[in-house]
Amino acid sequence: MRHKDPELMKQINTFIGEFYAANDRTPSTTEIAKHFGIARSTSQNYLVAMNDRGMLSYVGGILQVEHMDKIRTKRTKAPLVGSVPCGELTYEEENVECVTTLPTEIFGAGPFYLLHASGDSMEDEGIEDGDLVVVKMETEPKKGDLVIAMDAENRNTLKKYGGVNRKNKKAMLLYCNQAVYGDKVIYVDHLECQGVVSHVIKKK
Repeated sequence: MRHKDPELMKQINTFIGEFYAANDRTPSTTEIAKHFGIARSTSQNYLVAMNDRGMLSYVGGILQVEHMDKIRTKRTKAPLVGSVPCGELTYEEENVECVTTLPTEIFGAGPFYLLHASGDSMEDEGIEDGDLVVVKMETEPKKGDLVIAMDAENRNTLKKYGGVNRKNKKAMLLYCNQAVYGDKVIYVDHLECQGVVSHVIKKK
């Protein structure tokens, strides 16, 4: 077998791992050849040589590289439905900007949706205008959770759930920007929660 370039072997090994992470499968010899601008037979010969050197497993045409077992590919779908909207939150087609996926290794299994944060009322919680908030549905809110909830005018708002006020027995939605809003609170007869914020993805 002709001499094989060690640097190209390393690049092929890296490409296989990155391709697997992005596509949940290993690349074909044709895809490897196209990526590196080499003949299909050459890419196949490289895989055989790399198998012989223990750099990867290439048995029966099936590729396996060492770090593939560390790659987590399971993902869950999450629609991006715009900013925290007025009115009842819906998932009708016209309200969905796009559908993305989130790695379950980081975010969990969901179900989720995403919103653009709008305004400055949650800055003390590290949420700024334009940030993306990941909202987990079908979650029972607890005192202290950041929630998407209906305010007194039946508009959705992102606030911290403050529990139930002992005096008026109403649920409290708290602003979290002391410098601008002080201790301002929204009182609602009962908490209508559209989901609990699980993660914040900062704007660039």
